[in-house]
Formats: sequence, structure tokens, C-alpha cells
Amino acid sequence: MQTITVAGGNLFAIAAQYLGDATQWIRIAQQNGLTDPMLSGLVTLTIPDVNPNATGGAPAQ
Repeated sequence: MQTITVAGGNLFAIAAQYLGDATQWIRIAQQNGLTDPMLSGLVTLTIPDVNPNATGGAPAQ
């Protein structure tokens, strides 16, 4: 697990860069208590470890 600080952006791009799969944005969101993949301002995020068995997509309802 690692921590990064970003100035805006979106979780799709962050998931693609750090997890190798943009659809895993929801894992980052859940790890950080977020529901919106769009970020504004300066945000510090905890990035979960890469898990090739993890699935992405929409959060469970």
C-alpha cells in the first residue's frame, strides 16, 4: 500500500497508473471513503496493493 497526493484529476487515471486497470478505481475510492471518481483540489489518497484477482466497475448497491 502506498500514499500519494494529487492535485485534482480522476480515480480512473490513478487506477490505470498504479493498479494497471482503470476499472479498479472503485478499490481506491473505497479505501479512501470516496464515492465520486472525480477529484478536485489537493487530495491525499491511499492506494491499495495491486491485486490481479480484483475486479473493477461500479460499487455494489
